[in-house]
Amino acid sequence: MNTPNNINENEYQYAQDVIRKLSDYFDAKVVGQKQLKFSLIASILADGHILIESVPGLAKTTAAKAISDAVDGKFARITCTPDLLPGDIIGTQIYNQANGKFETILGPVFANFVLLDEVNRSSAKTQSAMLEAMQERQVTIGGKTYSMPEDIFIVIATQNPIEQEGTYPLSEAQTDRFLIKEVITYPTAAEEVEILSRMESGVISRVDPPVLTIKDIDKVQDIASKVYVDDSIKWYISSIIVASRRTGQMQNTDIGRYVRIGASPRASIAFLNMSKAAALMQGRTYVTPEDVKMVRHQVLRHRIGLNYSAVADNVTVEMVIDGIVNSVKTP
Repeated sequence: MNTPNNINENEYQYAQDVIRKLSDYFDAKVVGQKQLKFSLIASILADGHILIESVPGLAKTTAAKAISDAVDGKFARITCTPDLLPGDIIGTQIYNQANGKFETILGPVFANFVLLDEVNRSSAKTQSAMLEAMQERQVTIGGKTYSMPEDIFIVIATQNPIEQEGTYPLSEAQTDRFLIKEVITYPTAAEEVEILSRMESGVISRVDPPVLTIKDIDKVQDIASKVYVDDSIKWYISSIIVASRRTGQMQNTDIGRYVRIGASPRASIAFLNMSKAAALMQGRTYVTPEDVKMVRHQVLRHRIGLNYSAVADNVTVEMVIDGIVNSVKTP
């Protein structure tokens, strides 16, 4: 594979330093959860929004806050509840009796990092308002358009599994707007002991100063976009996406009968950007097929819909993704 170097040595070292600082800051606040750390940092490098799912109490919010705190940018946390209104997120107009005019009050979404806590506890109307801001990077209040921050605007949303009471599942069109979806599990016994020790010593609750700036993130995103992707890799990504839509034609496996809906073109873009981020995090300036495979679950688990047969046969979306990727020849 011909791999022209689009990134010079200074840019490479700069990117590695930023990645290391983000990683160290995360490790100081969160015990374990290595896969979540990878996904959070990769989504920042790829300039995309991330959806994190797990049962309550597994440090979703702590992890998201840790990554946000590492960067000296504007941070906002929105705790979603059933009575949360769209205006509580994007802003609204209020009448000023003193001057007899309406004034626009911008909502907390106008920040560099927005932690949308338990997004599936808010109503569908409120979810749509937030996800519109994510996609269009602007909102309209009182007939006037307001843009999100020009440099960095990343939403880190958390949610409980939809089987939990009091939740409103996101639609396929809404989840598709997230670059990736990460699912986290319980810590090990050793990690649980470490959590207790850190809580006792006050390490987790301690507020540490940021180690990076918004300019650092802006620059490293530009560097990540320069990571070389060969045409054979692009064809590989395209083949995986097309295979998810034509599962009936998959050979040597019956995994295709569980697929209700395949991946959208956004999945191809997510694969490209996440593969670049993964390569840079692995210390390379070019993408390999292994980078694509590394991010397959994060990119596809919220974009491939399963039917009732999958539920009946205890087939998970990750099993289906593996079957689809394995059906495509690796370049």
